[in-house]
Amino acid sequence: QVRLVESGGGLVQAGGSLRLSCAGSERTLSVYTMGWFRQAPGKEREFVAAITWSASTKYYADSVTGRCAVSRDNAENTVYLQMNSLKPEDTAVYYCAASASISGTPRRPDEYNYWGQGTQVTVSS
Repeated sequence: QVRLVESGGGLVQAGGSLRLSCAGSERTLSVYTMGWFRQAPGKEREFVAAITWSASTKYYADSVTGRCAVSRDNAENTVYLQMNSLKPEDTAVYYCAASASISGTPRRPDEYNYWGQGTQVTVSS
């Protein structure tokens, strides 16, 4: 079992930055591909970013490319999502997720076995 806890969300003005963290417990995250997803009210959960276990490959949604950076510190059992130049349309609950094995693409929510409870990000205009 993997328990994931997100933190770092909050209220920020457009153009600002936030750094989200996802801490793992009960099992090391170092063997998992880690993903970040978000869900706005009335919308489906959408992919934001993902990083392989070795951090050798990173994936980003087109909507955040150039504004976000995903990273991980396996020694600290933590994954990060640095978000810059935030826009009101980035407002959502952000979730981290862990996948033991990606069979298709890390952009799909159904590839992930474990999910955190989410952290709210609100960007004001």
